[in-house]
Amino acid sequence: MTSLENIPVKYSDLISEIETGQVKIPQFQRKFVWDIKSSAKLLDSIIKGYPIGTFIYWRTNERLRSVRDLGNISLPEPKDGEYVNFVLDGQQRLTSLFATLKGLVITGEDGKTSDYSEMYVDFNASEDQEIIITDPSKLPDNTFIKVTDLMEGSLTQLAAFPTEYHKTIENYKKIIQSYTFSVINLKNAPIDVATEVFTRLNVGGKSLTLFEIMVAKTYDSKREFDLAEKYDELKEELTTSHYDTIPSATVLQVVSILLEKDCTRKQILKLEKDRFIDIWDEAISCIKQTVDFFRNYGISVSRILPYNALIVPFSYYFHLNKKNPTGEIKKRLEDFFWRASLGFRYSSGVESKLAQDIEKIETIIKGNLPKYEWAVNVNEEFIENNGWFSTSKAFIKAILCLYAKKKPKSFDNNLDVIMDNSWLKIASSKNYHHYFPKSWLKKNYKEWDYFYVNHILNITIVDDFLNKRTIKTKSPATYMKSFEKENEDLKATMKSHFIDIDKDGIWDNDYDKFYHNRLTRITKEINKFIINQDSKGPLETYEDVEEVEPETIE
Repeated sequence: MTSLENIPVKYSDLISEIETGQVKIPQFQRKFVWDIKSSAKLLDSIIKGYPIGTFIYWRTNERLRSVRDLGNISLPEPKDGEYVNFVLDGQQRLTSLFATLKGLVITGEDGKTSDYSEMYVDFNASEDQEIIITDPSKLPDNTFIKVTDLMEGSLTQLAAFPTEYHKTIENYKKIIQSYTFSVINLKNAPIDVATEVFTRLNVGGKSLTLFEIMVAKTYDSKREFDLAEKYDELKEELTTSHYDTIPSATVLQVVSILLEKDCTRKQILKLEKDRFIDIWDEAISCIKQTVDFFRNYGISVSRILPYNALIVPFSYYFHLNKKNPTGEIKKRLEDFFWRASLGFRYSSGVESKLAQDIEKIETIIKGNLPKYEWAVNVNEEFIENNGWFSTSKAFIKAILCLYAKKKPKSFDNNLDVIMDNSWLKIASSKNYHHYFPKSWLKKNYKEWDYFYVNHILNITIVDDFLNKRTIKTKSPATYMKSFEKENEDLKATMKSHFIDIDKDGIWDNDYDKFYHNRLTRITKEINKFIINQDSKGPLETYEDVEEVEPETIE
């Protein structure tokens, strides 16, 4: 049972516990940010006998990812089985104190170094003045001493100061050595309780994410496992595949689903470290197979993936079946993908739905068609009503996947459009082009309605600003004539965008005809991938969000 233990700790014990590795700063703590002047004020309070607040430790025999080095001192690892005190509150004060008393040189996040040996005791300062200073240049010689010399200097060194200061030196040294620090130990607490305590104590800061907690929990120096480093390695490997935007939360979901067929926050926090590490390589392999499958399917970049959560059930498929899907299994997986993407499946309640959906993957692997509890009726009215173009919407991303699957060609040369995650994040991206330019429509379209102008049906995927620079605000009839001179395969090019330049009113600048013809074409294409069945459940409630990550769920 979780309990609190309030204990006084002397200076020598506090320093010794840090030096021997019994006190650790967990990696989820923010970086050391106090400057040398703030640290001087802390020691000044101590030397005046003022209280400096309580240090709160989480006392546990778990091993977390922690700060390995403090300044220029490498902190040792505790022995197996020994209890460790992880600092939940007081890291800035504790680091300042240790750096000052040991004279460390610490490099900040900005790359600047601070030499904490350059801190001094002013013998002549009164109590209402600063006794601990950082700049003694205006003081007479032999009227001040370095803090490190005060605490660790030899008798000969201290005796060399004028006799009138010997008693002051002795007194200040004794005050620091005898200062009693207030420490509260949080004992017998699981990691989620400890990190919740940390979060509440740091109300002005940012709450810990689930990933940050799991980085701390799964760290294992003997097995050389560091989740933060492993995730960075995965992102780097996926960069060449243009799938480097897969969030850490999704990776945790995959690991948990493979182990427990469940991926709630509570379940992820309960995962045993050894089992987590044991399954890691398998989970990563399954994620990579999923990425390869999506890319081969035509979804060449992760930015247009309707839900990151889709990585989870497909990774589970590759966990059970290492071969790429073919035949009826492939058709049923396609059906699942489009139902989830167009049916707003993961717009809320992601974790519980993932647990349900891996059962559907198992059904597909057995050669059967799952029954879906949500309806998907993709008709023209449905696409029209949900087509407002915004790259944060899963439905829009699904249509962009359809566009990408068609392997769109460049207007000017009929070569494949190059898609890049860095260009696909916002609606004003270089890769997105309103086929009928908004400004042209506003001037020339009698029934101007911004909803239908900024509709996914008016969006094409182009290479980059080169096409936009050529098109600018020209009408389709005008700029398509320019491309017709450069690209002899223009008809085939535009068909890769679900556009027929001879039948869609392009040469007459007929937006209504273009809009409705493309709507019919896209609706028909989508329905090729959905297997008809009677779904009694309602259509999922649409939310204009991509998905809810597990660390944001209570």
